[in-house]
Amino acid sequence: MDRKDNQSPQGETARILVEFLEVAITSIVFLKGVYPSGAFERRRYMNLVVQRACHPQLRDYIHSAVFGLLPFIQKGMVERAAVIFFNTDGIPVERFVFKLAVNQSYGSKVEDANLEFSLRSFLIKLSVSESLTKVLPRDYRWEITAYFRSLPEASANKDVEQWIPTDTRQWEQPPLLTPIKSMSSEPLCVQLYIEHPSLSEPKP
Repeated sequence: MDRKDNQSPQGETARILVEFLEVAITSIVFLKGVYPSGAFERRRYMNLVVQRACHPQLRDYIHSAVFGLLPFIQKGMVERAAVIFFNTDGIPVERFVFKLAVNQSYGSKVEDANLEFSLRSFLIKLSVSESLTKVLPRDYRWEITAYFRSLPEASANKDVEQWIPTDTRQWEQPPLLTPIKSMSSEPLCVQLYIEHPSLSEPKP
């Protein structure tokens, strides 16, 4: 996405963030071994070697989902973005959650280098976090889910139309959280953590 010199601080921050999320989500899918390693290729991003999806459908799904959030992140409407792995009953077994906050009152120039340096550390932590994750069941699926603080009417914003309610079920008990990384660098705050079902979660 081309950078615009006249972009607002929130717009510039959202642009950097969605580019990061696309790479981070691809890294999670690669980390979990969802597809053969041949479905990815090595690329450089933020001076790091990262994975990029080669398969057009996989690449387009991640790209369209993340960049579809751009206008909502810019307005501070997205609370969390998550990669959810769930079993055949639609019950999550693992969630990678990005908790997001863009300061809507921030009016100064965004220092791209500072934001990118902070976000870069998330990718480093993700690459060594496999030991914190769980082995997935044989017949699992995954999806990208966004949690909105508020959502405009579809008639008022065509970008809303591509987001539909998820069929994935919710846990009955508060999940177990494993923090991965957090940052606070105006105007952006991000937390990344993994959620697993509580030990007291009823079995299906």
